[in-house]
Amino acid sequence: MARKNNSRAPDGAGSIRQRPDGIWEARITISTETGVNGQVRRSIYGKTMKEVRQRMTAIQQSIDAGLYQTPSKITVSEWLSEWLETFCKPKVKPLTYSAYKASIETHITQTLGNIKLQALKGMQIQRLYNGMTASGISGKSVKNMGAILHKAFSVAIKQGLISVNPCDAAELPKVVHKEIQPFTDAEIPIFLKAIESHPFKNAYAVDLFTGMREGELLGLSWPQVDFKNKRIVINQQLQREKIKGGKYYIAHSTKSGKSRTIKPPDITFRYLMAERVRQAENQLAAGEFWNNPDNLVFTNEKGRHLAIFTFYKNFKTIAASIGRPDARPHDLRHTAATVAIASGADIKSVQDMLGHSTASFTLNVYAHTSEKMKEDTAARVQSYYDNLAFLKEA
Repeated sequence: MARKNNSRAPDGAGSIRQRPDGIWEARITISTETGVNGQVRRSIYGKTMKEVRQRMTAIQQSIDAGLYQTPSKITVSEWLSEWLETFCKPKVKPLTYSAYKASIETHITQTLGNIKLQALKGMQIQRLYNGMTASGISGKSVKNMGAILHKAFSVAIKQGLISVNPCDAAELPKVVHKEIQPFTDAEIPIFLKAIESHPFKNAYAVDLFTGMREGELLGLSWPQVDFKNKRIVINQQLQREKIKGGKYYIAHSTKSGKSRTIKPPDITFRYLMAERVRQAENQLAAGEFWNNPDNLVFTNEKGRHLAIFTFYKNFKTIAASIGRPDARPHDLRHTAATVAIASGADIKSVQDMLGHSTASFTLNVYAHTSEKMKEDTAARVQSYYDNLAFLKEA
């Protein structure tokens, strides 16, 4: 009886024969989304019948276990490009997409890019991690790169391109968290004096008092500042595309994706008012050349946003002048947090001020308490026990 056109051979079904040239060949039927009637035929070759039969049995076992992958020539670079454009770009923020793309082009393309996706092993990824670490790249950066790879390969599994994630067979380096170095109580007034005549004085001071991230500070607009109620709404940030010559833009969201309202100390608004006066004077001097389309708080003489690198470079010069060449603008944020904690603010309030996703993260970052904070805690505990009646009587 003739076989029906729509009949299907069972997965793994096959036959073995010896060709006229002496090579043994096994032909196996495998289900696939492509091919005639959803099936393809694959040939396996070997010098002996035993060799071919063993290879055919191994394939049949992987089919039964649901682990078999139809051979594909797609390379790691080709898949990562597909993942970026098809699965990643529509879902993530532009800055995140740019960061992913830059990391892949910098660390992956030249090392693993030409390897076939199905042939990639954990050992090769481990060598990538080791090489990045040996070149001085921080454990955190290597971990972030590993997270990108893991996401991309997880999607490849869902698409049926690979059966296991090769990242699972590699070990990421230990992330060493550097101890933060906020300004001390003695250094804060010295810093404020050092910036007194600097064009960015008000920006640095507001950063010190509010703990805003650099992008949030430089992306702050006047409608977000409530002088009457002395509050600031943080719901956007200045960002730059992570590509060579990348353009600046206002991202209408924060790092956590959530806006927040903070109530900083009153001194903050003295510096903000001073900046408003300075900006009005600059606008008058610039005349028709004034250009501040986003109504930003901190601008140059022509109304344009401050460049992040310029903000950083000027801060480093000031920090070096007061004996803190190690300090970065981000340490102003750390200083704001440690001052708040030392002043008695609870961790939840500090979390809200900084815009951290969880209070536990805030605790982890600021677990180091200054000697003064330790002494204050000890004094409060001692005061508690001193006031217990039974101890007074003892």
